[in-house]
Amino acid sequence: MSNKEGDNYSEVTDFILVGIKVHPELHSLLFLLVYGMVLLGNLSMIGIIVTDSRLNTSIYFFLGNVFIIDLFYSTVIVPQTMVNILSQKKTISFAGCVAQMFLYALFMVTEAFVLAAMAYDRDIAICSPLLYTVHMSMSLCILEAGSYLCGFVSFILQVSVTFSVSLCASQVVDHFFCDSNPFEKIFCSNLFMNKVVSLTLAILIIFPTIVVIVVSCIHIVSTVLKIRSSKGRKKAFSTCSSHLGVVNLLYGAVSFVYLIPPNNPELCKVASVCYTLFTPMLNPLIYSLRNKDVKNAMRKSLGRKKILLCCCLFTVSCIIGFCIPDLLDLDI
Repeated sequence: MSNKEGDNYSEVTDFILVGIKVHPELHSLLFLLVYGMVLLGNLSMIGIIVTDSRLNTSIYFFLGNVFIIDLFYSTVIVPQTMVNILSQKKTISFAGCVAQMFLYALFMVTEAFVLAAMAYDRDIAICSPLLYTVHMSMSLCILEAGSYLCGFVSFILQVSVTFSVSLCASQVVDHFFCDSNPFEKIFCSNLFMNKVVSLTLAILIIFPTIVVIVVSCIHIVSTVLKIRSSKGRKKAFSTCSSHLGVVNLLYGAVSFVYLIPPNNPELCKVASVCYTLFTPMLNPLIYSLRNKDVKNAMRKSLGRKKILLCCCLFTVSCIIGFCIPDLLDLDI
């Protein structure tokens, strides 16, 4: 690693990730346990949605994508973090760092737009049920493709701007994964444009999606209050409360890190752990515990295919655990 001031990226081979400094001896076990639950929960829900014909509707199509996104963006980060916790080097290659930053950002932004699309889907389903099938059959692919396109374009810009400025002598990143904010501390160039782009992207991603979600939920609640059936009201309110619970978990931590970052970098790291580990772990629970269709599908799957399901989950978990670190160039 070069130590000359004003290093350019052609001379950089790797970065050092400091990690979380508070009680580091507990982090390996915590990350391992929570990541195992992320794999088990999300893979189980994906399997249930794919195999049960009763769940072949647009809302479960969006939910399946949420679980896939949660699975992958946590997988992009956690294996490298666990390796660094157990290793003395705590390094990540330049290519691995760029890949990690891009993939993490892609999946995070995509999830924000998918959550907004889900809120819109529930709005149409509850408030205009007669038009739902026709409307969503035309909009489903557009909404999903648009979500991934927004994620791809927005963070092509972010990653490009991040790595367009000059590095100082230090290549030590005070974080447990490659993210744009901690990199600002090791740049020598003027960061005004970098900060403008980052803040603009954060505002363009967070506020429009929140507006869609909140407006959709308000519209749903106003419609539900007109329903005389207590069963219909309960189902609609359950849908909104589950969705808002997931949104609050994700957006609360993300806004804390990117819109109002605290002076204490350890607080940023803790908030980052919340949305990279705990949100993907809790999402399957939030969406399944209050959903009768999912619970019935789970009983059916566990009753008939318990052994096969466990084998498939174990196999896929092993494949993901071994392949993703290789893709990110991890030194395991």
